[in-house]
Amino acid sequence: MPVPVSETRTLEQLRQHYEVERELSDRLRGATKEERRTLYAELYDELYKRVPLHPQLTNKQSPERLAEDVREKIQIVDRFLTGRTVFLEVGPGDCEFAKAVAPKVSQVLAVDVSDEVTRDRGLPENVKLVLSDGSTIPVEPGTVNVAYSNQLMEHLHPDDALDQLRHLFTALAPGGVYVCITPSRLTGPHDISVVFDREARGFHLKEYTVGELEALFRQVGFTKVRIIFGGRGKFTLLPTWPAVLCEKLVSLLPFNLRQVVAAKPPFRWLFGVRIVGCKE
Repeated sequence: MPVPVSETRTLEQLRQHYEVERELSDRLRGATKEERRTLYAELYDELYKRVPLHPQLTNKQSPERLAEDVREKIQIVDRFLTGRTVFLEVGPGDCEFAKAVAPKVSQVLAVDVSDEVTRDRGLPENVKLVLSDGSTIPVEPGTVNVAYSNQLMEHLHPDDALDQLRHLFTALAPGGVYVCITPSRLTGPHDISVVFDREARGFHLKEYTVGELEALFRQVGFTKVRIIFGGRGKFTLLPTWPAVLCEKLVSLLPFNLRQVVAAKPPFRWLFGVRIVGCKE
């Protein structure tokens, strides 16, 4: 597999990262649910200690690039926000997006497994950090209007992902929506495996297609599921069936050709796995 053009590490450094991540992620895949309650944080800490050149530790995006990233996220969710909205973000990271949403809504709930990243971030008064064990959503049922996650589902054990989805559905008020963004399995793998494998074997414990994720949404109770289609600041909601049909057709292509086709518009916008579940 080709090394990404943005990668500055040597092939040996990439392989060391890959081998460590495979070792640790396999422990997560084989762990019991009870073990996973503490294992996520422990294994990520170990990963960063053993892979000091991990991009999460070395990548320093420019303020302009960070602002553009937040701006695009706002463009995606803005249609769902009002001044009375209770907004919940799972996995808020540095909380820059939560801080950008805060002036537009009544309250922001930032749900994370640790307060280490979010500590001393100068959060607005209406942003509240909520600690979770990785799958539960410890907020009052039926109180959230908009839930959101970005680049999160793929990091969860599939059993925990389904549990978290159930908890998110419970947290939503009638008429509430969950906006879930995760990388497509058809354009992946999207973790360190991309250099060495044709499927995710690192800390992307499972990468999804639109069809797979829609099935999970409906399993937990979402009766209306849509995809967010578009790019360059222009987005619209569409039924899932065009994406699911295209996924089935593109999945029949040889791997290398599939990668090329799926990465180009409009297929990239169909396969982005940007799903909106609506609770009736």
